[in-house]
Amino acid sequence: MATGIYVSATTPGSGKSLVALGLADTLHRHADRIGFFKPVVHGDSAADDPMVALMASRFDLDAERCRGGLTSDTVRQLLAEGKRAEIDARCVEIFARMARFCDVIIVEGTDLTGQDAAVEFDLNARLANNLSALMVAVVGAKGRTVKEAVDAVEVARKELAAANCAMLAVMVNRAEPDDVDAIAAGVGPGSLNRPVYVFPEMEEIARPTTGEVASALGVRQIAGHADMERDVRSIKVAAMNVGNFLHQLDDGALVIVPGDRADVMVACLASSFSPEFPVPSALILTGGLAPDAHIYPLLAQAPFPVFDSPEDTYTTARKVSEVRSEIWSGHRRKVASAVGLWARCVDEAELVERLHLPRPERMTPLRFLHDLVERARSQRRRIVLPEGKDIRILRAAEILQRRDVCDLTVLGRESEVRELASSQGIDLSGIEIVDPATSGLRPRFAQEYAELRAHKGMDVPRALEVMQDESYFGTMMVQLGVVDGMVSGAAHTTAHTIRPALEFVKTREGVKIVSSVFLMLMPDRVLVYGDCAVNPDPNEEQLADIALASAETAVQFGVEPRVAMLSYSTGGSGSGETVEKVRRATELVRSRRPDLAVEGPIQYDAAVDASIAASKMPGSSVAGQATVFIFPDLNTGNNTYKAVQQSSGAVAVGPVLQGLRKPVNDLSRGCTVEDIVNTVAITAIQAQSTAPASAEGIAEVQLETLPAEIHPTESKA
Repeated sequence: MATGIYVSATTPGSGKSLVALGLADTLHRHADRIGFFKPVVHGDSAADDPMVALMASRFDLDAERCRGGLTSDTVRQLLAEGKRAEIDARCVEIFARMARFCDVIIVEGTDLTGQDAAVEFDLNARLANNLSALMVAVVGAKGRTVKEAVDAVEVARKELAAANCAMLAVMVNRAEPDDVDAIAAGVGPGSLNRPVYVFPEMEEIARPTTGEVASALGVRQIAGHADMERDVRSIKVAAMNVGNFLHQLDDGALVIVPGDRADVMVACLASSFSPEFPVPSALILTGGLAPDAHIYPLLAQAPFPVFDSPEDTYTTARKVSEVRSEIWSGHRRKVASAVGLWARCVDEAELVERLHLPRPERMTPLRFLHDLVERARSQRRRIVLPEGKDIRILRAAEILQRRDVCDLTVLGRESEVRELASSQGIDLSGIEIVDPATSGLRPRFAQEYAELRAHKGMDVPRALEVMQDESYFGTMMVQLGVVDGMVSGAAHTTAHTIRPALEFVKTREGVKIVSSVFLMLMPDRVLVYGDCAVNPDPNEEQLADIALASAETAVQFGVEPRVAMLSYSTGGSGSGETVEKVRRATELVRSRRPDLAVEGPIQYDAAVDASIAASKMPGSSVAGQATVFIFPDLNTGNNTYKAVQQSSGAVAVGPVLQGLRKPVNDLSRGCTVEDIVNTVAITAIQAQSTAPASAEGIAEVQLETLPAEIHPTESKA
């Protein structure tokens, strides 16, 4: 039988959806099969409920594991008729069907606006008991003093105990940030010794977005950028002349203005394109008045959405002020903020330990990517992103900051970076911005670079020029320990990105070559492919280096290394120059790491298929169950990884560079925001295990053989 966790609010607007989302994010990493059930849904049917839709899409839940129950209208009718038992029976029936496919099911309690509080409480308590679910009570602290919040927790505890609910935890949400510690001290674990977690009110979550406003008002977009995730930081009604209005305008303001006020529209546009002036989040043109035809071409260039409302200015402003922000809107930045807040406020290990869940047996792509973020967060590191002029980098930086993954430094001229972020509605609060050209670190970096490259004729004046380059400056930040790692390449070639690392970061002690792996996320496990990106034709010693580095990388990311040294021959069945190279490389690996499970030469089919392995290489500890695959050359590796990716639907994460003393990773020029987030998390994890080492060991020849392009799907040259 699946474990049920019932999330129940004790007050309206307490933020129980944040708790349900946070629970799902945690449990998805600790159970093979999670489910989500909402007994009472919004809309005309279960399929219309936005929270059900969000959970299904975010955690890849099919219809068997993500369900809605009865509509709110149906429940109201049944309550009015005194048919509470029918509500219970129908919900228990749905839960029981889901339990066949789930290890744990998160149940988000009812949200019947307008219902009597006692009726609401009784319905949630009874459903939790009938589903045999553990209760997570969510207490809203917004507008309450410390004493009132503490008293509300005590009342919730007593009432739920009286209703015989099995408590898992209490979540106090939306507290004033300055009151969090006092509330936590005041509530304690209680007589049942159940944890209480306190969440501060977070502006990034509480603010509505332009998309939420548009949806709530039913207004249509007529011009501007279709960015529905901009935060609405304030509401401004433009009723005064332009000169006075501009003094009132601030960043992120939603401006409500009659459709015939061309002067205000032009002023908002001019402000958004001027670095010193604020950028609105949106314009709403009221009264059903169409702007002058000559204004439309200007509005089309707006970096924010422009909406048209048929209602008057007062009515529109009142409706906008009533819009509530909701987690279930699904906006990426809002969800990132919610998940980050959960991670900061909740002791996940304690919560999971109380549930006694079965140990997960499968590693799905989604779980692996969620694990990346959690592992990066567990030991905080600082990562530098040199490409501050790339909008994808800034969007990823905001997501990473909101999810509380790591500390970030972005390189670029600060005024230009902030102007670009502001024009796109990106919040860079808490992110350090450094301009290499004006940074006080530049002279120190130049001196260091001149000393490290003196054998190549480098002097300090030339080094000062070199250190204006973001890639060199960022890499030197890594080298000297100012930051822990670097991620670049979204707007630069591979050679430009990693050449500085090859010049002076260099390889770890005992490693002679920088290589790469792709983490291949299969439906139920993770495989490691190396080297598919950097070295065109490694010799036997280099191939052994690649194998050893790939095995270490596998361990870093939770994969037990069983190394297959691939060839077109298995065991002694064939011969040839390439086969012999792989055979010698395999012996080198065995001599250097006798404890490592390695087999080679071996064909790919014998490495992955147990039945084929039984006939071709019986008794092998690697054949049929390999997890790390080492290709004899770049041509083979590159083609194989792409073939597997395209034919099987596997998710390829990488390339992840390995062998360097400190982590530097390269992006594809076609990378997405999510790719950048994942690569930064990978780099932060690498930095957690990077120890100081000798700078000696890398051969200068690799600088000459470095391919300009290591991402076969994108052109970076």
